Amino acid sequence: MVLPFDILEYHQRIKGTKERMAEKGIDVLLITDPANMNYLSGYDAWSFYVHQMLVIVIDEPQPIWIGRYQDANGARATTWIYDENVIAYPDYYVHSDTYHPMDFIAEILTQIGQGRRSIGVEMDHYYFTGMALERLKKGMPNAQFKDASLIVNCVRMVKSDQEIEYMKRAAAIADLAMTRGVESICAGRRECDTAAEIYYQLIKGTPEHGGEYPAIVPLLPTGDHTSIPHLTWSDRPFVDGSPVIVELAGCYKRYHVPLARTVAIGEPSQKLEILAPVVLEGIQNVLEAAKPGVTCSDLEAVWAKSIKKHGFEKEARLGYSVGLNYPPDWGEHTASIRRGDMTVLQPNMTFHLIPGLWFDYDGIEISETFRVTEKGCERFTTYPQELIVKRESSILLNSSDQIS
Repeated sequence: MVLPFDILEYHQRIKGTKERMAEKGIDVLLITDPANMNYLSGYDAWSFYVHQMLVIVIDEPQPIWIGRYQDANGARATTWIYDENVIAYPDYYVHSDTYHPMDFIAEILTQIGQGRRSIGVEMDHYYFTGMALERLKKGMPNAQFKDASLIVNCVRMVKSDQEIEYMKRAAAIADLAMTRGVESICAGRRECDTAAEIYYQLIKGTPEHGGEYPAIVPLLPTGDHTSIPHLTWSDRPFVDGSPVIVELAGCYKRYHVPLARTVAIGEPSQKLEILAPVVLEGIQNVLEAAKPGVTCSDLEAVWAKSIKKHGFEKEARLGYSVGLNYPPDWGEHTASIRRGDMTVLQPNMTFHLIPGLWFDYDGIEISETFRVTEKGCERFTTYPQELIVKRESSILLNSSDQIS
């Protein structure tokens, strides 16, 4: 299998990770986040529902992959590391109330002389459990364990030119999926039919580049549920006069570009007509302010000032660093565009700017994913930045309508 990046880029990523390990006094880093595993090794498989990890030893040039026996060939096929550094545990460790994969891993680490060192683990990631930590501590009683949750995530924040290229391809997929999804929304059609149209385009991709499954499913809150931003879809039909929020992300080589828009079926409500220009003005102000040297907190202040003059406030963060990821989230869990986040913007940082406003019974989302450039920023997608109004909406579809 051809690696998505040059081997030298992986070496640079390992180097940056080891520099952060040294700063924190960590000798051995146990990486369980699948995005971080992919970032450093290239490993890419739907195997993260069982325990697996990439081991970075600060004074060893090669990482070690440890995972389930039946996934070992996937590690050999998708990574740049030597085959002898792929170590597999037997299947009786999987979902057992007697054996635990961390028992096996602790034994391996002890055998290779790492049992008395400073061990960093990703304590605040989805794929590392309390039981996993307990079993590691039991198996390596002489090791010192430290939290290393964001070591690799922070290295990932500034993208390479190749990563930016992959995000541009993801953006083209997002544009097509949004186009297809919005075209399919009309009174009488089911929400699930629109979700299917979106998924079809996300996976099909463009003529040049096929798509992948996104880390988050398409979000499709409708009607008074637009006040609940993380709802998916149902089999209910759309209703004339209702708003619909569409949030999705194109994905290429596991790199995501999210995009959100709000659609009015028929005439938009008076509130939507008031909110849309407020949000659009705020987005433009933030994008104009985004450039190297400013902080995430500075961007939030620009947004807060922009909407305050119209009498609005936003409780949630305004955006977050985004890029490579796996379910259940496409965010990088590092920088957030919110008050007090003093992360300084650098060229090739990438953010999802999602200035959604949600109230008791309605809401609006219009989002953009942008890249920080040498002098400012640029959007990844080209989809029209507006409240989408579909006045010719009362179309009933029958069972002969299919995805083409």
